[in-house]
Amino acid sequence: LLSEAQAQAILELRLQRLTGLERDKIVTDYGELLERIADLMDILARPERITEMIVDELTGIRAQFSDRRRSEIVTHTQDLGIEDFITPADMVVTLSHTGYIKAQPLADYRAQRRGGRGKQAAAMKADDFVDHLFVANTHDFILCFTNRGRVYWLKVYEVPQGTRSSRGKPIVNLFPFEDGEKISAILPVKEFADDRYIFMCTANGTVKKTPLSDFSNPRKAGIIAVALDEDDVLIGAEITNGLQDVVLVSDVGKAVWFDEEEVRPMGRTARGVRGMRLADQQQVLSLLVADNDQQTVLVATENGFGKRTVLADFRHSGRGTQGVKAIAASERNGKVVAARLVRDEDEIMLITTGGVLIRTRVREIRELGRATQGVTLIALDAGEKLAGLEKVVESEDDVEGVEPPADGEDTAAVELSVTDPEQG
Repeated sequence: LLSEAQAQAILELRLQRLTGLERDKIVTDYGELLERIADLMDILARPERITEMIVDELTGIRAQFSDRRRSEIVTHTQDLGIEDFITPADMVVTLSHTGYIKAQPLADYRAQRRGGRGKQAAAMKADDFVDHLFVANTHDFILCFTNRGRVYWLKVYEVPQGTRSSRGKPIVNLFPFEDGEKISAILPVKEFADDRYIFMCTANGTVKKTPLSDFSNPRKAGIIAVALDEDDVLIGAEITNGLQDVVLVSDVGKAVWFDEEEVRPMGRTARGVRGMRLADQQQVLSLLVADNDQQTVLVATENGFGKRTVLADFRHSGRGTQGVKAIAASERNGKVVAARLVRDEDEIMLITTGGVLIRTRVREIRELGRATQGVTLIALDAGEKLAGLEKVVESEDDVEGVEPPADGEDTAAVELSVTDPEQG
């Protein structure tokens, strides 16, 4: 800080003196600049000076940085694909009954479902509903098996992303399907482990078990998963651990229950072995893979009747047999149209030939013995038949409103864990 006397002296300086001081500084700077220019011109004119300067600079750098290199330089080149730029993230993948697929981040899905009023995972038309829902990482695979016995690969990050209010995109647009080809099974896969298998069944009763690792080389055009006869189609495929129970249900109400170990693993080009013996004009409708004999089998017939029976009430009839009665075949019941493994808390969708969809809770269908005729599942109009039955992966509570979860509990996480691909 300036003292009062110093400040006063500066104020008393004449403008002429101040201007003189500034002029002296400019003259001095100009003189230094001329000397610098002359030195640089001398350097450019004398190559020996340039060499001397380079030697001095490099010697100084060597003296300053003469320690050993601690990092290793390795020449490495690789081709980068789009997958290398995809951030790993958990996604909720949904596939509707009419074939619309989409993916949305798991974090967004859970945020929608926390307490209060729940929301659907997808906005469905009146004639559609979600019947496949699972959690998978963006780098996981989705194996899509078709009725023609082919399998196509899809990375989760390739699934069209959508919001809660969007329907998604038709899955048929993602693959080079032939006329009449459609999805029979969709399976999420994190890794192609040697101790896991793809268990397949055809309408003519042929079954086949192939190591999951045999499907580890994706091809855009798809490959043949099972060789089919001309009049045969693939009706289902499941991932198994080699020790599970397999149940095949035919359209005449017969069920074959056998151990998965009765089918030896075979390659992709094999045709398979007989899983169920069928009479003329009969076919297998459903492939069920159970973890234990306390699970419940729900069977529905074309005239709107059905029943659910604990698997333990059946008997091991063995592979390749005609099986035992799953529901009494009668004029009242008509042919069987579907069979599913269900739990009390599940909900099902009944689909009629007239396009009507009826949603009901499994717990409202009482358990009955194996050989009984069943109860009414749906009242049908004249000339109308029950066309199919599917499990709905989102309950009505998810749509209409849910109770707030207990402290620390995430309702979405609990529900989604049922179809998590980690479980195989």
